[in-house]
Amino acid sequence: MTTHLDSDSIADYLLDHPHFFEEHAELLGRIRLTSPLLGRAISLQERQMEILREKIKVQELHMADLMRIAQENDEITGKFQAWTRALLLARNDADLPQTLTGKLQEIFNVPQVTLRLWNIAENHNDTWFTAAVSEDARIFANGLTTPFCGANNDFEAASWLEDATSVKSVAMLPLRVGAAPEAFGLLVLGSPDPSRFSADMATDFLSRIGETASAALACLLH
Repeated sequence: MTTHLDSDSIADYLLDHPHFFEEHAELLGRIRLTSPLLGRAISLQERQMEILREKIKVQELHMADLMRIAQENDEITGKFQAWTRALLLARNDADLPQTLTGKLQEIFNVPQVTLRLWNIAENHNDTWFTAAVSEDARIFANGLTTPFCGANNDFEAASWLEDATSVKSVAMLPLRVGAAPEAFGLLVLGSPDPSRFSADMATDFLSRIGETASAALACLLH
């Protein structure tokens, strides 16, 4: 009686006998497989080389992607260091807001940047960064635990920007001392590009900018 062998049985047999092709090496050159790359029959050895080359290609692409991400992170780190250095070099407290926003705009190539602060020492009254802010805007800032990114839906904070009518997307960063529940200001970034600050973008780096800006500007509080 002839025993029927299905493909699973053959596969199980080969797994249970890893030395099969060593004992029958002549079969490696005789078994023919269809190559999805070449579109013709090739030997088992050639097919193994194809699979190996495909795996190497995938690994190379993955490595290239990792290198690209590492390079981008390195560039961001360099820009962040340059911006932080500019803040440290600002000797006059009153110049800090302009240095902070101007260098943020210049170094990170953000089209428009501004901020508003409240509960500031009286000697800083009547400055551009202490201009009137509505109670609603303050409540909005207090409610932000992470930066807000998204379309400009006529936010009051967006109107603080120099050319507010051209702004299609915004990032709004709350400014607060440590874990304080109330914010003492709001840092606003605007762009005419609707996708520059999208609602689904990661905000980890923006949070670091907000934390650093908060630490730098805390000296202006009364």
